Amino acid sequence: MRIVMIGTGYVGLVSGACFADFGHDVVCVDKDQSKIDALLNGEIPIFEPGLDELVARNVEAGRLSFTLDLAEALPGTDAVFIAVGTPSRRGDGHADLSYVYAAAKEMAPLLPEGVVVVDKSTVPVGTGDEVERIIRETAPELEFSVASNPEFLREGAAIDDFKRPDRVVIGVNDEHAEKVLAEIYRPLTRNESPLICMSRRGAELTKYAANAFLATKIGFINEIADLCEKVGADVRDVAKGIGLDSRIGNRFLMPGPGYGGSCFPKDTLALLKTGQDYEAPLRIVESVVASNDQRKRSMGRKVIQALGGGEQHGKTVAVLGLTFKANTDDMRDSPAISIVQALQDAGIKVKAYDPEGMEQAAKVLSNVAYCGDAYEALDGADAAVIVTEWDAFRALDLDRMKGLLKSPVLVDLRNLYSRHDVEDHGFTYVAVGR
Repeated sequence: MRIVMIGTGYVGLVSGACFADFGHDVVCVDKDQSKIDALLNGEIPIFEPGLDELVARNVEAGRLSFTLDLAEALPGTDAVFIAVGTPSRRGDGHADLSYVYAAAKEMAPLLPEGVVVVDKSTVPVGTGDEVERIIRETAPELEFSVASNPEFLREGAAIDDFKRPDRVVIGVNDEHAEKVLAEIYRPLTRNESPLICMSRRGAELTKYAANAFLATKIGFINEIADLCEKVGADVRDVAKGIGLDSRIGNRFLMPGPGYGGSCFPKDTLALLKTGQDYEAPLRIVESVVASNDQRKRSMGRKVIQALGGGEQHGKTVAVLGLTFKANTDDMRDSPAISIVQALQDAGIKVKAYDPEGMEQAAKVLSNVAYCGDAYEALDGADAAVIVTEWDAFRALDLDRMKGLLKSPVLVDLRNLYSRHDVEDHGFTYVAVGR
């Protein structure tokens, strides 16, 4: 089938490349000249393992192309996916839908008969209704459908998530849209169908509900970790003890410095606003959001306390990991931002290293000495803190670390190390919930 993907950001580019790999003819459209120029030159504007090879293979096969011209891309299209940004709106936390609505307005006079317009962006309940209204206003005689197809991609594992999904959710209000989307996803349904069909509004809400629930699990285990520290228990034991219950599951029960990234922070806020708009307040989600905001700053205080008594002003901390999670360069709402700011507010100097995120980090964190590797960051620092669970930080040379640090203090916010092993090397070891 012929597919147009509007937006070449994380969701649009990954989805477009994977659809092309399924054998569909995909055109990715973007208004950003620099992005399109980079893609035409074989340069990938985001970091996602395996994406560069996937894009190159499908461009070479003629199934994937890029353009700035929407009018050029749309003729003969079976489905148009809207995959533009929906960031939190400043001031009230609502999802900013201006890019979604602008895309709908621009495509309306250009759409072919029978096309299915699909919201791939994460959007609040009722967005599909408004997209349909915008198109209908411009093209009242056009036969078309509007559907919802939320993404469930984990950064760092997006290609595998797309090709081997737990489920594919499609929200449709007519049989034609269901038929087209079923055909698009047919390569995934040959053995056992992961396709779940529901109403358009149901699909819109499913995405937010899923992310809010996962965020709740993270918030829950982080608070249990705090309690473990107070009572002398090990949160790893507690997490295993509850995670083996099939009704709970062990995923998202790893304590840490709080959630961040492109989805959980903005989606939980948007869901809260939807609940308020419909007079159905979501008190649990409200608590999760508040707890997560407090969590990040408290991790900064944890590092400061690990430096010991006395004057902290002028000391140096080596921050290992800046992105909100490993295998991405995404700094959006990363816990590292709050942690670094808390350290700087206390007059502490920061040296930092991240395998992929330093270019993006430099845009949001100033007065940080960015280093070429972990050991350069450690050299001369008074303490080290692991913020992101990169593989490169799982087997650091502890003897070398001890020789580089002014004082052997390791704050492990991801629980990557054994207390016994670290303390045997003469370190003061501070973990989470242990």
